[in-house]
Amino acid sequence: MSRVCGMRNVLRPTPNTWFQVTSDSQKPLIALLRLAYSAELAAAYAYRGHWHSVTKAEERDRIQEIESEEWHHRKLVGDMLVKLGANPSHGRELRAAVVGRVLGFLCHFTGWLAPMYGAGRLESRNIREYETAARHARDAGHDEFVDCLLTMAEVEWEHEKYFRSRVQLHNHGRRLALWLQPPPKEMIRQAFAESGLSATLGRDRASQAGEALEVPLEAVVISQHSK
Repeated sequence: MSRVCGMRNVLRPTPNTWFQVTSDSQKPLIALLRLAYSAELAAAYAYRGHWHSVTKAEERDRIQEIESEEWHHRKLVGDMLVKLGANPSHGRELRAAVVGRVLGFLCHFTGWLAPMYGAGRLESRNIREYETAARHARDAGHDEFVDCLLTMAEVEWEHEKYFRSRVQLHNHGRRLALWLQPPPKEMIRQAFAESGLSATLGRDRASQAGEALEVPLEAVVISQHSK
């Protein structure tokens, strides 16, 4: 069973000791969270139709579980937006609801393979979006969001793995060119940690270079007097 983060990580702030927060650093975070919030709505409605369309009990149960996890992700992302003082896009919410319901309805007519393939491709993108959101959260000084966002990326990784395995079971699915396979799940947190270290080292080098170029005030005064 996949792991879903709880609310304690979202509501309890922790200090940011790596990054200096700028006034613009929250903008990409808010933009990506608003996108994810609506995308989870579309996904949940689509999966609702999807699990109703399959006949095997184990597939129905797993896809229904995935739907529940998408609803939970949406709740967590919504709470983050509230804390950031941001609202979802009403237009995007409307489009997401329509698209999700239409996709869920079409699952009953498109056969077994197409919804499995489409879901796996979508989940692959969701992994990257939550990884990126975690980096934006760190940059914006919202370390209290990071663990939850990385956990959601890990849950989406499990979703992608499931749908990939389903597609590969199908005779035609094995002949299809699949989307790029994500790195191993443990790389989600490892890549996040490495990106933080790289950014810290880069900032330190820039700071040291700036200090090396500084001209002492005494030298400026002596130069002015010599003229």
